[in-house]
Amino acid sequence: MFETYIYTPFFNILVGLYSLLGAISPDIADMGIAVIIFSIIVRILTFPLTIAGERSEEEKQKIIEKIEEAKKLYAHEPIKQKEAIRLVMRSNIRTVLATTTNILIQLAIIFMLYRIFATGLEGKDFHLLYDFMPHPDTVNLMFLGKYDLSHTNAYLNLVQSIMIFVVEVLIAMRSPLPISRKDKILMQVVLPVGSYLIFMFLPSGKKLFVITSLAFSALYNSFRLAQDWGDKLMTRLTPKPLHFESESSREMSPDAKQSGRPEEQLPTPPAEPAPPSTQTHTS
Repeated sequence: MFETYIYTPFFNILVGLYSLLGAISPDIADMGIAVIIFSIIVRILTFPLTIAGERSEEEKQKIIEKIEEAKKLYAHEPIKQKEAIRLVMRSNIRTVLATTTNILIQLAIIFMLYRIFATGLEGKDFHLLYDFMPHPDTVNLMFLGKYDLSHTNAYLNLVQSIMIFVVEVLIAMRSPLPISRKDKILMQVVLPVGSYLIFMFLPSGKKLFVITSLAFSALYNSFRLAQDWGDKLMTRLTPKPLHFESESSREMSPDAKQSGRPEEQLPTPPAEPAPPSTQTHTS
């Protein structure tokens, strides 16, 4: 199923892009250029999921907080704890589905790219090309004439880790929620270093795909960060009108005031039915 519905279509797209470049000019028949174009296409196709994930980032944080609250509240009642967690997940099903879908897509891309550059482009998967697709005899796997996409490369690996660091810094700067020191170390230090150690054994073609995807993310987050700064500047420069708080608004939490809705409460699992009482009659 993975090969038929996921791997084969994307493999055909990549080979088709390579053949198109060769038809335009033999000088640009470079699989590395095809990978860059391919990566941009994938990012455009998955961009709605990126937006959905970004909008639900604060919601995901609230879900985590509610789950932790349920674990503490029902620490000695495992049945009620499980039911409360289930209610939290059910009430936020859209956020959970968006996050799960995004993770599954990323995993599929990882396995797909590993196979493409490990064996596929060397000719072992050419039988998967559609009949209407051109069947190249050989594929130029030397990106810019010096990076072999079928083997690992320390320089591209380093560039990838640097790009991961840059993107994580931009995401942290845009986060509407405060980020702990532990999370900063994890995402901005451990993740880039760990990625370098893991990807040093993988083909360079996958690194080139990831670098292009990260560059796309860096440009997008830079644009949104500049947009956020512009909005904050306009807010500061705009005079605030005088207003009076009503008694009901004073009772609302700061988060509820911002959203205009009352503060959400942790879902309460249904109460267990009380055992039937027994009465003793005396004569």
